[in-house]
Amino acid sequence: MTGPKTLFVSHGSPMIALEASSASMFLADLGRSMPRPQAIVAVSAHWLADGFAVGGASQPETIHDFFGFPPALYAMTYPAPGDPALAARVAELTGAQLHPRRGLDHGVWSVASLLWPDAEVPVVPVSVSRRDNPAAHLDFGRRLRPLTADGVLILATGAATHNLAAYTGLPRQSPALPWVTAFTDWLGQVIGTGRVADLVDYRAQAPHAIDNHPTDEHLLPLFVAAGAGEGAGTVLHRSVEHGVIAMDSYGWFG
Repeated sequence: MTGPKTLFVSHGSPMIALEASSASMFLADLGRSMPRPQAIVAVSAHWLADGFAVGGASQPETIHDFFGFPPALYAMTYPAPGDPALAARVAELTGAQLHPRRGLDHGVWSVASLLWPDAEVPVVPVSVSRRDNPAAHLDFGRRLRPLTADGVLILATGAATHNLAAYTGLPRQSPALPWVTAFTDWLGQVIGTGRVADLVDYRAQAPHAIDNHPTDEHLLPLFVAAGAGEGAGTVLHRSVEHGVIAMDSYGWFG
């Protein structure tokens, strides 16, 4: 399989790293089938900074940025090396602020542990920006695009839908609610046809946009992925947990 140059993954609960699901099995299969990247630039919704930032640690720590989960999850580590030289290159290309000690939040390590369980591929974490809109994140992704020519995978992790209040009390195997399906259908169509302007304007154009994303931060990595990718993307996986948590993933191969 020819691997994607840019990948957007819905990470869902951090328990994806421990519990078998359609999404976790997809990620494990994808990691086994795609060529191993030289390094990973990982853009996570769980690093929400005042502007764009990049982590330059040579050995990033595993950040357990959650509470109320089983002890086994807190015992997990993902000891992938960093790449300070690549982090400096990201800062040079994008103007992102360099953070020399930033670790890997669960949005990164929970999915990376499924894709590359041996933790041997260097990972450079990158934030999303609370100050900037989807268009700015798309532009940020375009600035990262030259890295893909050197075998660097742009891995964006967030959520195709993210309304945690709506899922309360719904069993994990609950079927997708209609307003979730309408939104993810639209998302797949605009990504699959390369309609980047419509994607950026999702809050005005997508059905039930605010219901699925009361706030932007978990979709912001998707715009970075779309910017770093070229042309139309490909729907790689679709599934829903708890009726409202879409676990869709997209790849750009151009």
